[in-house]
Amino acid sequence: MSFSKSFDTALLQKSPLLRRFEAMLEPTNDATLESLAARSTALTRRHFGRTMRLFAPLYLSNECINSCAYCGFSRENAIQRVTLEIDQMETEARHLAAEGFRNILLVAGEHPKFVSGPYLRLCLERLRPFIPSLSIEVAPMETPDYLPLVQAGAEGLIVYQETYDREAYRATHLAGPKKDFDWRLDCPERGYAAGFRRIGIGALFGLSDWRGEAIALAAHLEYLQRVCWKSQLTVSMPRLRPAAGEFEPTHPLADRDFIQLLCAVRLAFPAVGIILSTRESAAFRNVVAPLGVTMMSAGSHTEPGGYTGQGREALHLTVRGKIVPVEGAESATGQFSISDERSPRAVESVLRSLGLDPVWKDWDAAILAS
Repeated sequence: MSFSKSFDTALLQKSPLLRRFEAMLEPTNDATLESLAARSTALTRRHFGRTMRLFAPLYLSNECINSCAYCGFSRENAIQRVTLEIDQMETEARHLAAEGFRNILLVAGEHPKFVSGPYLRLCLERLRPFIPSLSIEVAPMETPDYLPLVQAGAEGLIVYQETYDREAYRATHLAGPKKDFDWRLDCPERGYAAGFRRIGIGALFGLSDWRGEAIALAAHLEYLQRVCWKSQLTVSMPRLRPAAGEFEPTHPLADRDFIQLLCAVRLAFPAVGIILSTRESAAFRNVVAPLGVTMMSAGSHTEPGGYTGQGREALHLTVRGKIVPVEGAESATGQFSISDERSPRAVESVLRSLGLDPVWKDWDAAILAS
């Protein structure tokens, strides 16, 4: 039985784990929160040591066929769009490699005309010789469509449900394939069947009540731990950031609540990786990094060609499915604005000052070959 078939029941008939997790999310005083943070830190050290994996997103395209109220890439937004050619994508990746990254996440808007399976396979094959850890965050696919991507070198699959609240999902996903809540919900299982070593899920906080969102996210994690046990699981809890379309969060997640949520996730799921992106400010990332985070992005850009200016000559608008060239544009539009603009080396330095060990590479295909 897929998770979509048991999701609603899981929230009505909570498991003992979910009930414990829910209790940790109750409003609490400072002393209790400090205790949660201390326990979360200790548990993270026990399972992950002091390591912090560093990665960078590489945006391939900001074309999209979905209308999502909160996303800068929504097809309704009149933004500067571009899809990188393979050589341009490699130039971006080699820049990241020169910065030290050996873990890259390929990201793209959801448009099959511009970002197809064969296109992704070519990207992976081009990067595989010098980037040992490659993950993808693209439109959900069927298991047979994922198989060539795994064979081409993709070891990680990231797919965020955005919101687990069916009503909020319906209200913010206005058109396009992404309207199908259950299809997206079952995507991690299809990816697991294709052989991805790492599977990441998450919720975009700000679209619905944060406690209800967190409990649903925990239910999904609990299910995947049981069903997709051969893969390493990660979870992300991004908060909405300003983007084209100027969507305002209807349920903002405060910093204090974010810390409580992060610690609760760690205590409920000791072996699950927790990701923190550059959506958060530098100061806030410095505070929460030791509490339970195991993976961070650094020096990120959320627009195609953002690192080296690739694709600038092909910038265009897409109007009713037709490409309309534009003049005078300097760069593609990003998915959202980042908050932590520090360089990768600056982030590395701060992590070391916090007593953490930044890890640029933790995987190589030679491990399996041996």
